[in-house]
Amino acid sequence: MGGAARSPGAALLAGRASLRVGAGRLTLALGASAASAASVAFPESGVVALGETSSGAISGGSIGAVADDLGAANAVLVGPGLDDIPETVRMLRSLRPLVGGATTVVLDAYALGALAKLRSFGVPGLILTPNPDEAEVLLGDRLGDLDDAVMAIADRYRAVVTCQGWVAEPGGRLLRVRTGGPGLGTSGSGDALAGAIAGLAARGCEPLQATAWGTYLHMAAGESLSREIATLGFLAGEIVDRLPRELARVEAPL
Repeated sequence: MGGAARSPGAALLAGRASLRVGAGRLTLALGASAASAASVAFPESGVVALGETSSGAISGGSIGAVADDLGAANAVLVGPGLDDIPETVRMLRSLRPLVGGATTVVLDAYALGALAKLRSFGVPGLILTPNPDEAEVLLGDRLGDLDDAVMAIADRYRAVVTCQGWVAEPGGRLLRVRTGGPGLGTSGSGDALAGAIAGLAARGCEPLQATAWGTYLHMAAGESLSREIATLGFLAGEIVDRLPRELARVEAPL
């Protein structure tokens, strides 16, 4: 769920990433102004049009249009391409009663700022994918040591969290994945990461497993592209397209 009028491509990147790691069936819920074009550009996905405000933001109260999909989904990703915090707060409040009890919910981008306004979400399988700036919003404070901050966010929101290679679950484990290099700072890279995590959750991975492996695949794709193209200059779409190759490497028998 995402893709407001100014940035529909973010949702498409995330959706493609979910399919690239093996999610079986995908529905994109996008702003109505982008939905028709998205359905042509992305024939592998179903598309549902969501209502928009006069400024082009997605109306948070419009997600009833995708209620059936939400109730049946193994995983739901909210955030890529959203651009209005109050409407996203409305969206999250509307979302809670619509998702199934076993559904994993991944929040990214503006959905993280909206979560900070709510303080809690009440979904048992919750994954958060902040960058350092978004981590500060979730904490309500400047970051100190990033590993401590990621653990604090996990505990505060009762969620699995990934940020800059640190992965934490509430009350417990802290994992470290290499960051993959500066090229992963390219526009849209976070959408690729969030989509990969959601796709692995859709395949049946528990939140910590989906988050750790999605973070690893994102990193491995960045390192591979750095060797083949350059340290900087590869695109988020190339990260997405590299995910199946990196997944095949870790799934291959020894």
